[in-house]
Amino acid sequence: MHIGFLNPQGNFDPEDSYWAEHPDFGGQLVYVKQVALALGDLGHRVDILTRQIIDQDWPEFAAPGGEYPDAPNLRIIRLPAGSKNFLRKELLWPHLVNDWVPNILEYYQKEGNYPDIFTTHYGDGGLCGVLLEQQTRIPFSFTAHSLGAQKMDNLKICPSDLQEFDDYFFFRRRILAERLAMNRSIVNITSTDQERFGQYSHNLYRGAVDWTDNKHFAVIPPGVNLELFDRDARSKEEDTVYEFIEQKISRDIAGDRKALPCIVASSRLDPKKNHLGLVEAFASSPDLRLRSNLVILTGNLADPLNSLHGANKTEQQILESILEIVNDQHLRGQVAMFNIHGQRNLGAAYRYFARNKSVFALTAHFEPFGLAPLEAMAAGMPAVVTKCGGPSESLADGDQEFALLVDPRNLGEISTALYQLISDQGLWKHYAEAGYQRVRSKFNWKRTAEEYARVLGQVPQQRKSSGKKLPIHPYFLDSKAENDPTTASLISLYDDLDVLEVDEMLY
Repeated sequence: MHIGFLNPQGNFDPEDSYWAEHPDFGGQLVYVKQVALALGDLGHRVDILTRQIIDQDWPEFAAPGGEYPDAPNLRIIRLPAGSKNFLRKELLWPHLVNDWVPNILEYYQKEGNYPDIFTTHYGDGGLCGVLLEQQTRIPFSFTAHSLGAQKMDNLKICPSDLQEFDDYFFFRRRILAERLAMNRSIVNITSTDQERFGQYSHNLYRGAVDWTDNKHFAVIPPGVNLELFDRDARSKEEDTVYEFIEQKISRDIAGDRKALPCIVASSRLDPKKNHLGLVEAFASSPDLRLRSNLVILTGNLADPLNSLHGANKTEQQILESILEIVNDQHLRGQVAMFNIHGQRNLGAAYRYFARNKSVFALTAHFEPFGLAPLEAMAAGMPAVVTKCGGPSESLADGDQEFALLVDPRNLGEISTALYQLISDQGLWKHYAEAGYQRVRSKFNWKRTAEEYARVLGQVPQQRKSSGKKLPIHPYFLDSKAENDPTTASLISLYDDLDVLEVDEMLY
């Protein structure tokens, strides 16, 4: 098959530049790259289509094309959308309609060979799949990664403050795009059953998709790159990474505490990741503080305990709250914060902390899947992970748990789980081994790609889900200001009105 990955707001290059350094450069990019590479290894022709950026701050994304080493079946295609400079994903909607989709059509028309199928990622990629399918009849799959309705719930948005949030996040566009994508896709691919049944059944998506229709859904867990993260892997930078970490530990941690194991958090600084809750849990437990240090790995901030230089507004707000606790609770010398660049170095960092009998922590308010703890577990660390979302499925099988799952709202539960692993070496070894074997047996990218190929290969025989085919909102056909959907239309949908009444208001 010739497969095109539609991922406009993520950017790709051989060095994985800036991954985790910006909210748009998170786990979704890891997912797309690894599935694409694995499909190429299976012999399929694969294109990753993304946005071209000509910006001095992002020089790696200026070329119109690129490739990964030793991946002859995979190419990166960068096409313009709107201005040349970097734009966060929330600002891309009109440029996808006016520029990016037409540029994709022109590219393949000149080449004379369209993909057999597109696989679309996030709501913006899904919208592009809808528009391309309308003009070419090429079917597409939709992988949301995260859905706008859950973000709205996590932000506790109510109708009275929707406008304030919508001015930044443009939920009124995102929700409509997601509804279209899940409605018109040939199959919706989720990472867990929880994602399918818990997220696609949200009231905001009523009338768009029948989440009980097995023919319109496929659950395909993502994998871990064991070449980078396995506990027995070694990179050429291994010793350099170890030395770097020790330098940062010496900088931030008091001398008599440097040999203690660490609680390690590694995710972008986003409110939903709940770094603040983790810091509060650590601060609240004298026993935990006595036996361990807290290490927060940041995407691009070299020394956030002492300087917020380079942090965006959201990161600054989170860090200011963390620093308030650090100072009020006298945590200086017990907390380290520094950056690790690149997946290869991150794998080495995890192995360093595993050697030090450390514990990985992800206490997010909600996590759609939870790839980060799997990567840490592959490197040999046991994990304490939120039970809200995908981890309750990926890290449990019946009564058996492969990590300690916690309620992210319960600081006592978090601190107790962390203390159990830190203080009990037998328990540490049990969960380190159980987690490692879970990843090795169930979560690898070859298996993910094989399932993708199987599901996408069935498309010619696949029956579209019965149900109403939603019309394309005028804004997604002509992105003029007068066509822009209103927050009132979103409020009406969010207020649980009848589907027919909602459709009349939206369309």
